[in-house]
Amino acid sequence: MKKILLGVAVVAAFGLTATAASADVLSDIKAKGFVQCGVTPSTPGFAIPDANNNWAGLDVEYCRALAAAVFNNADAVRYSPLTSTERFAALANGEVDVLSRTTTWTMGRDTSLGISFTGVTYYDGQGFMVRKADGITSASQLSGATICIEKGTTTELNAADYFAANKLEYKPVVFEAEDETVKAFEDHRCDVFTTDSSALAGERALLANPDDYIILPEIISKEPLGPVVRAGDPAWFNVSRWTYFALLDAEELGVSSKNVDEMLGSDNPEIKRLLGVEGDFGTPMGLTKDWAYQIIKLVGNYSEIYEKTVGPNTPLKLARGLNALWKDGGIQYAPPIR
Repeated sequence: MKKILLGVAVVAAFGLTATAASADVLSDIKAKGFVQCGVTPSTPGFAIPDANNNWAGLDVEYCRALAAAVFNNADAVRYSPLTSTERFAALANGEVDVLSRTTTWTMGRDTSLGISFTGVTYYDGQGFMVRKADGITSASQLSGATICIEKGTTTELNAADYFAANKLEYKPVVFEAEDETVKAFEDHRCDVFTTDSSALAGERALLANPDDYIILPEIISKEPLGPVVRAGDPAWFNVSRWTYFALLDAEELGVSSKNVDEMLGSDNPEIKRLLGVEGDFGTPMGLTKDWAYQIIKLVGNYSEIYEKTVGPNTPLKLARGLNALWKDGGIQYAPPIR
């Protein structure tokens, strides 16, 4: 979910804390022995804990990839569940080293909050979920509907834009947190629930009778979701960004957790550079020569992560779509390692 910070006091606090909190993050991480990763409290497919507080999801796997790159240990990571309201402040004051938390990349956030987006791990868009029994098949039929929305989010703003542009009336029913919003929809306090389409799929899977609900076909916004670090620290920014790129490059080159050891003997120069067999692209970032090998060996490539967290064989049943590699008709693309 995508909470927008409001208020001069909050913005001022970012300005006061960002510089101090962003100094040499990689060295601090190495000293404490783990990556502190900010995640959602509970978003199926992206970040959700089990009964033993073991976290799983696409965003969690990215955090594990960071830990693999830095420590050669994917488990050297701790998770901080953060609400939409808390997340940017927690990053600014150093409570977390990175946000991997279904956060939408927008111009306002990128230019005014002292933060830097390092990539788009999931291309998403806002949608609508309704009850099948209501017979609604298109968002064009939602005029006059009551809609459950999380307060102060880009979800809220996108809905306002969509209904105004299409000259439709609606009544927003606004809640402070995602779980409250879902519960209200389930309790029939509103006709429609709107958020990112991936989150709709995840929340529907958790409802008592998922088949009683449908997600409408319309996507009304662009929601590029990705990891965020504090601005002003190029070293940690580079580690965060190239961890993401290594996942994509590995998939494109056909290197996976299952064959990565075999691939160490490949004659392909691109694979040699990726795995640290030829050249040293880790040392300039403060990592070991085999940083990408460790990511792939311990976590997998982007396809492996996607398929086990949100893909067609998971409860979310999400096709790759835009999140396919560029060569497969999607827009996921990484610069070469050379």
